[in-house]
Amino acid sequence: QVRLVESGGGSAQAGGSLRLTCVTSGVTNTVGCLAWFRQAPGKGRLMVVDIGIDGNFYYGDSVKEKGRFTISQDNTRNTLWLQMNSLKPEDTAIYYCAASTGVEHGGRWYCPPPFDHEYNYWGQGTQVTVSS
Repeated sequence: QVRLVESGGGSAQAGGSLRLTCVTSGVTNTVGCLAWFRQAPGKGRLMVVDIGIDGNFYYGDSVKEKGRFTISQDNTRNTLWLQMNSLKPEDTAIYYCAASTGVEHGGRWYCPPPFDHEYNYWGQGTQVTVSS
């Protein structure tokens, strides 16, 4: 059973930084992809960035100036991070850690298309609030 627990959310001023952490359990090679999603008030859940078993990552369309956010994972994939720099008020959202079985190709598993219905497992979310 895959379990995901996020932490590190909170309040920040515009231009500041926050680092989100997702502690995982049950993530094996059957989980092809980990990702961060976010849901702003009144909007759907959109992908921020994903990362595959091989460490390759892909940004979703929800973040402008994508270089502000960096995803990383440790070698065991027990911990996933999202470093967020140069925060803006529009980054205010609930941030979710998510895991997906992924898409199989040539015997290996890769990240699926960047939509929330492609992800099987979710954390409880952590609130990020950025003030101007």
